[in-house]
Amino acid sequence: MARLAGRRALFAVPVVLVVTFGVFAIAAASPFDPVKGYAGTAALGADQETLDRLRDNLGADQSFVVRWWHWLTSALTGDLGHSTVLRQPVTQVIGERLVWSALLCAVAFAVAVTLGTLLGVSAARRPGSTLDRAVTSLAYTLEAAPVFWIALLAVWLFALQWDVLPAGGLTDTASARVTPGQVAGHLVLPAGVLAVSQLPWFTLYVREGVADALAEDPVRGARARGVRERTVLVQHALRSGLLPVLTLIGSRVPELITGALLVESVFSWPGIAAATVEAATAVDFPLLAALTTLATAAVLAGNLLADLLYGLFDPRVKLSEM
Repeated sequence: MARLAGRRALFAVPVVLVVTFGVFAIAAASPFDPVKGYAGTAALGADQETLDRLRDNLGADQSFVVRWWHWLTSALTGDLGHSTVLRQPVTQVIGERLVWSALLCAVAFAVAVTLGTLLGVSAARRPGSTLDRAVTSLAYTLEAAPVFWIALLAVWLFALQWDVLPAGGLTDTASARVTPGQVAGHLVLPAGVLAVSQLPWFTLYVREGVADALAEDPVRGARARGVRERTVLVQHALRSGLLPVLTLIGSRVPELITGALLVESVFSWPGIAAATVEAATAVDFPLLAALTTLATAAVLAGNLLADLLYGLFDPRVKLSEM
């Protein structure tokens, strides 16, 4: 396991280098002016000399290669730079927002995996039944629905029509401090919407895997010997039928991150979505590079987790050979 993690860490180094270099290159080609983005409305009345001096102070007159190399060497020492649009150190920007994004993604992912497994197993037990057709149809419908559309529909239904859940934010409007109860109440809608956007994939994968496992000879033999259906399902079919889901965990991480950005924007959740949008529109090089590196690391970690889980639960796979 340690060797696999070490090899993946070495592989991650050139990936991060290429990704961050690409971010600086794309941002440099952007039509947005970082100086005007930093100055805001004050840039409208500023003379050219002031703008040029500000450009020199921000280092915006340097080539993107120089800026990338300066950011990279500083990042290796723990200094991710200063956000020009949020006027804060990048580490502070990410530290204040990452915990809320991580909470949203973790809860949504856990709900999607749990509910998807239950629905998939229920549908696989009786292929072609009314329940199977209903679950499969629902999964395909949700798979085609954009996450922002689901989010807006949830706000309209639960917040505006039924008034049972808050429409957005982290706490109540009149609240002076953050409490676990308020956070939990405000988390229900965004986490639920994000979980629903991931639910079809786990449902369909579990349904297919368990249905195939139930049709295998060892399962048929167990049934012929009079083994109880519950034992057949749990000890025989479920173990091998859920193996494909382990590989799905890593592949869904990029979609989970993208969906989280949209959900956070709709529900005004104080995660990294707002910082990402502001960094992109204002061409905030240090913040863009840090957020992109963070997303890349999350994707690589998800793929590593999927491989480790597959190697642990599938006796045919040896981690030493991966």
